[in-house]
Amino acid sequence: MALTVGDVELFERARPRLEAIGYRLLGSAGEAEDAVQETFLRWQAADTGRIEVPEAWLTKVLTHYCLNQLTSARARRETYVGQWLPEPLLAGDPMLGPADTAEQRDSVSYAVLVLLERLSPNERAVYVLREAFGYPHREIAAILDVSEAASQQIHHRARKHVAAGRARTEIDGAAARRVVEEFLAAATSGRTEPLIRLLTSDAVAVGDGGGKVPARAKAFEGAVAVATFLRGLFKPGPAKRKLVGGVPEIHVVSANGGPAFLAVVDGRIVGVSCLEVTPDGVVAVRSQVNPDKLERANAWWRGREDEPLYVL
Repeated sequence: MALTVGDVELFERARPRLEAIGYRLLGSAGEAEDAVQETFLRWQAADTGRIEVPEAWLTKVLTHYCLNQLTSARARRETYVGQWLPEPLLAGDPMLGPADTAEQRDSVSYAVLVLLERLSPNERAVYVLREAFGYPHREIAAILDVSEAASQQIHHRARKHVAAGRARTEIDGAAARRVVEEFLAAATSGRTEPLIRLLTSDAVAVGDGGGKVPARAKAFEGAVAVATFLRGLFKPGPAKRKLVGGVPEIHVVSANGGPAFLAVVDGRIVGVSCLEVTPDGVVAVRSQVNPDKLERANAWWRGREDEPLYVL
């Protein structure tokens, strides 16, 4: 059916919220945009005059589409080359969605997006709708076609799984940035000892190259292994510059609401590293170098003229 101007305007008002839900559910900006486009096509085909609550209808269509994508994604990721990590988003990107409460900010943090990969599709959907968007269980139940009691049970299970993966609390943003700056100073010093002091004993370093950029298939585990890896990564030289196509510039930024740094070559982001910082130190360094998962970050970064902290 042909949409009225009002129908189109209603959808466009809902688009930012739908994209933010889709991103949290799928961990991919590109896939979230595809999910919203599919939702629009179904909105276009619907008899909109008979839809009593358009927001609920659109959320349900989007969520079910994402649930199907999550189910098939599990099979696709079994054949994914190397480690799979979510697509990082830089500060200010509207797809990050609401950030008024601690729960909303936490739900889109890079560490939590990684943990959400361990949940079942239904657990992930309930967690996102409840924690990030404050949907009551009555509405979540209607969206997922389950009982309200089942929604509550799924939410309890999902929160338990996420909490178990985050045994430590993070520190505030200003302190985290100072840690990142100290971390980069240590990484570029050419010595492992300063890095080891900033890392927790069980720290990990994970990279996602998607088979397109060299990245180790297994995570580096333990402070010594991570520090040794990072010392080599930050060692400047012609081989490294040839690999990335130029001189890497390192910028400190916020990604997914948390501390991160970029590797930028000729104005193009070639890597985003998100740090999970706790009062005990840096517990994880997760680096996205798959160019397919840096497109939106590059679009957001384009035209920036920030001074780099380091040039390798």
